[in-house]
Amino acid sequence: MKKLLVLSAFAAVSAFAADYTGHIMDASCSTKEAMKGNVDCAASCIKRGQPAVLVTEDGKIYKIKEQDKVTAHAGHKVTITGKLDGETLSVESVKM
Repeated sequence: MKKLLVLSAFAAVSAFAADYTGHIMDASCSTKEAMKGNVDCAASCIKRGQPAVLVTEDGKIYKIKEQDKVTAHAGHKVTITGKLDGETLSVESVKM
């Protein structure tokens, strides 16, 4: 019964949009701290087919469902408003 309540509470929370702040980076460089904020590298790698991800200040990496909504922000620090499903963000809006 406790597990059901916990899962229900988690599902209810994740159904609402929230703000997530970090840098838009390409997946291949997302674990390299020195690449955070490197606009040229992120834009080049994303243009060549690497998926864009959001990397938070604490190093959490989120996949992004709607790639077309974030590619123009490659390398920049942004705040994404969206819904989290596991490790994937569904983007409602992006602000720099």
